[in-house]
Amino acid sequence: MKEFYFSKFEHRTPYKPVPYSGSRQFLYQYLATINIAMGVWYFHWRWFYSLNTEALWFSIPLALAETLAFLSTTLFIINLWSYRDETPKEPPTTVNDILAENDKQPVDRPIIVDVFLPTYTEDPELVRYSIRDSKAVTYPFPADIRIHILDDGKRDEMRQIADEEEANYITRDDNRGFKAGNLRNAMEQTSGDIIVILDADTRPFPKFLERTLGYFRDPDVAWVQTPQWFYDIPEGITLEKWLGKKIGTVGSFFGRMIEKVIGPINIGRDIFGSDPRMFYDCILRKRMNFNAAFCCGAGSLHRREAVQRAALIRYADEIERHADHVSKDTDDPELAEAMRFGAIRGFMSETEVTPYKYHVSEDIYTSMLLHADRSRRWKSVHHPEILSKMLSPQDLEAYLTQNFKYSSGTLDLLRRDNPVSLPGLSSGQRLMYFSSTFSYFAAFWMVIFLITPPIFYFTNIVPVNGFNLDFFIHILSFQLISQITFMFGTWGVNTLRNVQYYVAFFPLNIRAIWTVLKGSDIKFKVTPKTGESRARLDLVRPQIFIIALNFAGIFWYIGRIFLGYEYDLLGFIIATFWSLLNMSSLMVIIRAATWNSNSNQLK
Repeated sequence: MKEFYFSKFEHRTPYKPVPYSGSRQFLYQYLATINIAMGVWYFHWRWFYSLNTEALWFSIPLALAETLAFLSTTLFIINLWSYRDETPKEPPTTVNDILAENDKQPVDRPIIVDVFLPTYTEDPELVRYSIRDSKAVTYPFPADIRIHILDDGKRDEMRQIADEEEANYITRDDNRGFKAGNLRNAMEQTSGDIIVILDADTRPFPKFLERTLGYFRDPDVAWVQTPQWFYDIPEGITLEKWLGKKIGTVGSFFGRMIEKVIGPINIGRDIFGSDPRMFYDCILRKRMNFNAAFCCGAGSLHRREAVQRAALIRYADEIERHADHVSKDTDDPELAEAMRFGAIRGFMSETEVTPYKYHVSEDIYTSMLLHADRSRRWKSVHHPEILSKMLSPQDLEAYLTQNFKYSSGTLDLLRRDNPVSLPGLSSGQRLMYFSSTFSYFAAFWMVIFLITPPIFYFTNIVPVNGFNLDFFIHILSFQLISQITFMFGTWGVNTLRNVQYYVAFFPLNIRAIWTVLKGSDIKFKVTPKTGESRARLDLVRPQIFIIALNFAGIFWYIGRIFLGYEYDLLGFIIATFWSLLNMSSLMVIIRAATWNSNSNQLK
């Protein structure tokens, strides 16, 4: 087999999910309740007692940004409220073990599992790895496991590899519907009871089916999602070695001393913030509490019946909605009925049943529609154990491509089927799906947080009515309880890189919001699996501008002090500390823009 860069990482093993702790959960819920109560107390003071009435143009936007950030934080607190892991069940022996009582077959048979490997531009030799690992999946009982290569690239080389590996090759005449259309086309040509969706670079572990198929013993389980683990994420080097390279023996000594005090520090670790552990082990896992764990594509298993049933019901609803829209403008019952009939015929001739929504984020979209199926209360399961491995983006452009697809696709749900008003969702599901979309609006209040210190530097105006004891009591106590709360809520997961990129992604998320507001079609772009060696500072111009603005503001204010102009020393200290925090987050993405994927990880 062809050698790739990731061959040297084959020895890596995945992390274990954080074990449930009742006492830790109780402590988190206790602190979370206090956090929300203190938030109400803080924002009452913030709006009624702290505004700088002489500069409301500055003070009100900052207070509004803080309030919206707290609303997002509250949604996150609710998301993390409790664990509700589904108890794993024994693997089913036959198809009747996963069917409802009324659907059981008179002649039982082994379960048929279709493994879908959609591909478009990926290196066919890369896909071969995924095919071979899929073939190595074992199961304790007889099962008919069929591997299908869904090639939207229509490549002879890919067909040849599929033939060599004895996998079924499926292609189509057009690429309509992107990945969703590719999956739909494959569903029409296959008949498995369970569909496993992998990406072209997803390599399942041998016990993938043995550990997950048992959930389908419950006939209401529509899909099971497993965590995605990127095993090629840069591990970086220790601070001791990094300083040794830069300074020599003295640097190594200081690096070693620092690490003895505060623990290991890895320079260059997870340079692109690709590690999705916080999402899978904290956010998605705890959405099980609301039956709102959505599908994330690769590494998921789907009950064919659920996907097809939801598609048919959705198709009928769309026909009905279209007919109502066409006939609403007439009061003549006979004419209205004729218009409805014509609209239905025309709609049916022009529209197809789509098991997976034709959408750039077909996974979360289809999940939401399945959860909204009022004729069946479908369940979703998040299995916390890692059962496959994948490749992460290898340069910043690839990483931004991937995340723009996530953000714009998720935001587009508000335009197409707003979870707040979509019939069939429970209140908890509405809240969780809305939380997924609302989090991307953080870009707007991030901009305010990033430019507040420079505004102070250049105007000498503070956004509060004074840095007095009352100010420090409110802000420090609220921030302290917030940090402690989230330490327990995300216990065992390093969230620093996630927080940094949450700040640094403000230009990307603003672009995603603008794309959706314009009604533009969101184009599906395959995330490149190889990186480039040249620096791409053109991708981080807004972040560079903000850093330059903060540095310019700091030097401007220092000059103001030395020249004897009026100044606020305490305000300058607070603003500088704020600037340093902001710039440390923005520097992460600038460092990623200069990352050399061929540098063998800071060796």
